[in-house]
Amino acid sequence: MANPAERLLPVSHGQPLSRRNALIGGLCLCCLPVLVRAAGAVDSPFMTTEVAPGVHTRRGVDKDVASDNDDAIANIGFIVGRDAVAVTESGGSLRDGERLRASIRRVTALPIRYVLMSHVHPDHIFGAGAFRQDNPTFVGHSLLPRALAQRGEYYRKRLEAVLGPGSAGPVVEPTMLVRDQAQIDLGGRVLELTAHARAHTDCDLSMFDRQTQTLFPADLLFVRRIPSLDGSLKGWLQELTRLKARFSQRAVPGHGPASVDFSSAVAALEHYLDTLLKGTRQAIASGTEIEAAVATVAQSERSKWTLFDDYHGHNVTQAFKELEWE
Repeated sequence: MANPAERLLPVSHGQPLSRRNALIGGLCLCCLPVLVRAAGAVDSPFMTTEVAPGVHTRRGVDKDVASDNDDAIANIGFIVGRDAVAVTESGGSLRDGERLRASIRRVTALPIRYVLMSHVHPDHIFGAGAFRQDNPTFVGHSLLPRALAQRGEYYRKRLEAVLGPGSAGPVVEPTMLVRDQAQIDLGGRVLELTAHARAHTDCDLSMFDRQTQTLFPADLLFVRRIPSLDGSLKGWLQELTRLKARFSQRAVPGHGPASVDFSSAVAALEHYLDTLLKGTRQAIASGTEIEAAVATVAQSERSKWTLFDDYHGHNVTQAFKELEWE
């Protein structure tokens, strides 16, 4: 039986690409669906975990995107302040965002004043459309509008081709841009925002809740699920070092458990990225072609990460292109 992932797929010269070949070829498909939507899905609140006082998180499924999860693969949630609510991540589809909004309303009637858009990938942006009725401030990295202009419509069309018309939701533009650092106040509860240099993507935004000392690094932190490199390998390692210098306690990763100890969780990610870095440099130095490097570099990491075979080849390709001329 064919791998469902083979059905996704963008078209090249009139022929469908496999997910594996598309990734190796440099297309970032890390958050696009792979199956046709099942009929009869229920729009209702989902259960969240209160990982710290007022901090509610829905853990995403540790799977690739499929019709039965509506692109609900990222950790998403909200923070309740004295006067208002901030959405920490909006979800991967309009349905995912609608269910998050219903979950917020089950907890509080306070206005939803901010919606964080941590980076351009579909599982972190397409739920935003569910919150337009609240007229919030949509917060993003200063380079997010450019990334959305380049990819947003492509991502939307690919999602709708699988989930059905209107299922992806609109491409929502950020209305507050962070170029370095900024703060938002929920009423006695200050959230610190940091725009990162090129790392997981070129538009990564993290957030820190002062009140509970909880870090929201988004996809700068993957736990157990293979990370996807869509920016700079060296930059990602540098940004992790920057975060470690400031934070060592609780974190809500982009993918993985709803809450982790940041210092210990980041060690596994750094090990993977460092192994990828060293292995790619060695392959380049020995004259290994990029196709052979995909099959050999950092294979010792396979047993440590879910979805390794779906994304590792893409990571090697991205690393090879970055390091080839250093």
